[in-house]
This record gives sequence, C-alpha cells and structure tokens, in this order.
Amino acid sequence: MRAFGVGSAGAPARRSGPCQPPDSVARVASTQHEPLAHLLDLAGVRAAIEAARERVDRAMRDRALRRQGGRVAAEVSLRAAVASAALSGSRYEVDEVRAGTVTDPVVQGALRVAEALPGLVDTWSRAPGQVLARLHVLAARDVVPADALGRPEPGVGERIMAMTALVGRNATTPATTPPGPSATTPATPPGPHATTPAARNATTPARHHATTPASTPPLLTAAVVHGELLASRAFPGPYGVVARAAARLTLMAGGFDPRGLIGMEIGHLAREPEYIGASGAYATGTPDGVRSWLKHCCAAAEVAAEALTDAAAAVG
Repeated sequence: MRAFGVGSAGAPARRSGPCQPPDSVARVASTQHEPLAHLLDLAGVRAAIEAARERVDRAMRDRALRRQGGRVAAEVSLRAAVASAALSGSRYEVDEVRAGTVTDPVVQGALRVAEALPGLVDTWSRAPGQVLARLHVLAARDVVPADALGRPEPGVGERIMAMTALVGRNATTPATTPPGPSATTPATPPGPHATTPAARNATTPARHHATTPASTPPLLTAAVVHGELLASRAFPGPYGVVARAAARLTLMAGGFDPRGLIGMEIGHLAREPEYIGASGAYATGTPDGVRSWLKHCCAAAEVAAEALTDAAAAVG
C-alpha cells in the first residue's frame, strides 16, 4: 500500500486511529490574545524565522521575477506539486510530470491542488474549514471513495476547529465567520475559549508577548497549521498533500508569500528525513518536539527560496 502523509518511509507515530497528542498547539493558542507568541521564545526559533524571512526577501528581489513572473510561478507550482506527491509516496521526476505522462492519482491530485491555491487565498482567511474540504476533494479524487471526499476522519473535528481559529488571526485582511458545518465542511472557527493539542505542552508560563495577533509571523502560524494537520491525519488518503497546501495558503494569506512563489514542499522534500522526524516530534507536544518542527519549517523556507532562484534562472 502507498504511504500517505509525511512520507513513504512512514508517518509520525502510525496508530490505529487519528493521532491525538496530549494537547495541541492550536487548541491552547486559540484561547490567547497573541496565540502563538510563546513559541517564539523556544530556543532558536525567533532567529530561524528571521533568517528565513531575510532569505525569502532576497529571492523575491530576483530581477527575473519582474520579467518572467508568471512563468516562474508556474514552474514553482509544478515543482512544488511534484515534491508534495513525493512526500506522500508517489515519486516521479519533474520532467515526467511536465510531459503529461504520469497518471498516478496522488500526483494528479497534487497538481489540482497547486493550480487551485491562488484562487483559494481569500476564502482561506474567511472560511478555512470549507477550503480544507475543497483541498481534500482535489487531492483525494480517485484515491479514496467518493463519499469520503471532503470529510475529515472521525474524532478530529475539535482539533481542526481549533487550528482553523488561528488562520483568520494570521491573515492580512479581517476574517469573517464562515458558514456552519456541512457534509463537505470539516470545521469552522470555534468561539474564543476553544483550544488546540501539541502546543499546550510547549507553552512556557507567563512569557506571552503583549502584541496584536497580526504580529505573529506567518511562517510560525503556517508551521503550526501544517503540523496539526499532519499529526491528526485529519483526512483519509493523501492528507499530507492537504496539510502542505494549507500551510502554503497560510503563508500567502499572511503576506509572507503573497504571490505563491515559495514552494515549501520543495524544501521539505530536500530535507525529507528531517521532515519526517520533526513532524513526528511535533506530534508529541513537547517543547523540544515543537521547536524541532518549527526550525525545520524555517530551514525548508530557506531551501524553497533557493529553489525560487533556480526556477527563475531556468525560465529566464
């Protein structure tokens, strides 16, 4: 059987049901004014986020983006989709996929997801639960039964709701309340007292920054969104493709990567053993585990920035 999610070598802590760490980052975070600020105090995290931001900014200044921005974006989208499929166990060369000879359903799903991302950014900020359902429909078509498309796994609804509560806070535009749940809507943001699992154990007492939610680095929020969806194995089939796409949307909506040029999936694949190990560590909910995951995501962003420069040179 193909292994879905974190990688073909295995996902974080394979279990008989959805992974449920002692508590989640998102659940405790959604109860706080500055939900994820305490994670910046984990050793090395703040510096890693700043370094990633600086590297991405340098890549964004590449002159080729001014001349060939559309072509570069298309190339990054293709490479990112191929990388995401590879992380879910469907490995092909980029040129094979570019040639249209690959019919693997996970690859095709990753391509559909990548194509849809720019059009989902605004909705992600307003109704993330609906977008997650849409991403799963796109990613899992021909992989899971039709009646499972857009539906989360049993028992993960509370965790998804807590995670989606963070998304609107991270957006650069005000979030509005999404519609109630339906057959294709896995979750909607909870009320002000809802909470998420892996980060509560990573909280350091009385060390929250008294700043506005908008000051939380989008890369930090995206890493938590990604980690929560992986740890909970929120959807049947290629849930990792959904998790990685949700993280990309968070970066785009939060202003870190408004044009969708930073193919984080490329960075995760380049550091695949670390990706697998760090995502598993995140699922434990310990400070060291969460820190490991956050620092991996920052390193992946730097690799993705290098990949943007490579893509710009390739099409230039």
